[in-house]
Amino acid sequence: MIPTTLDLTADPKGIARAADLLRQGLLVAFATETVYGLGGDARNGLAVASIYEAKGRPSFNPLIAHVASVQAAQRFVEWSDKAQMLADAFWPGPLTLVLPLREGSGISTLVTAGLDTLAVRVPAHHTARALLAEFDGPVAAPSANLSGQISPTTAEHARAGLGGRIAAILDDGPCGVGLESTIVGLAAEPTLLRPGGVALEQIEAVLNARLHLHQSGDLLTAPGQLQSHYAPDAPVRLNVRTRQGDEILLGFGSVECDLNLSTKGDLTEAASNLFAALHKLNETGRPIAVSPIPNTDLGAAINDRLHRAAAPRDS
Repeated sequence: MIPTTLDLTADPKGIARAADLLRQGLLVAFATETVYGLGGDARNGLAVASIYEAKGRPSFNPLIAHVASVQAAQRFVEWSDKAQMLADAFWPGPLTLVLPLREGSGISTLVTAGLDTLAVRVPAHHTARALLAEFDGPVAAPSANLSGQISPTTAEHARAGLGGRIAAILDDGPCGVGLESTIVGLAAEPTLLRPGGVALEQIEAVLNARLHLHQSGDLLTAPGQLQSHYAPDAPVRLNVRTRQGDEILLGFGSVECDLNLSTKGDLTEAASNLFAALHKLNETGRPIAVSPIPNTDLGAAINDRLHRAAAPRDS
């Protein structure tokens, strides 16, 4: 628990303090035009893991990276003509675009949930934009509430759920839209991944084309959906204390292994390392064995992802 969650006023001093806390890897709730977001440095795996921990979020879903401008977004994703058309029409504003992740972006794999795409948005709220400009970096920010509870549209809502769990709340009154952003996937065929603050018809009018509507069997790539299934090519075996055959061991705690999620047995550190570790081990082509991980706190989310990775493959 955080000893004291600071109440910051949305003035230059409060915004500068909030940006400094983000640089330290701490979490700050802040107003956007949609809902209050729970922000952490999207390049800092430990900060992003702390978002899941603070929210009690049960699984590692992709998060939205909030940035200050189109130019900032282009540093992290592969831009396209369609992205430019939608950005010209709706940014800053309640529209999130999912685009291929740029190589060397530095974005934590916890933000993308191990996928090769990134959800990115330029918010319209003046305080959010001022904070992003002051911080000068991408901020991962799901809604600032405990997982499963009603999305917060005031600082009081955020404080009621997250007080004592995060470093600060940057208070700038009630949110104007009060509904999460619309999410459009542009990595392939333009697809509506989540309805929200920008209407489907408006988006289709700008693109002069119909959007594909996400179907239950489609790959899940965005916040607000069920978790994407990340499966390495090789088999994955869980709760392993003794390796078999050619297995490569992903460890946790004080164990002999090939790669360790956290030698200290720290679940936050383990969460921040999870996706990068799975990718690295997948490159070996060897079967993957995983040490037992406590099924408490963030361990429940880690185990959820590992069970999905270990699930039998569809034929």
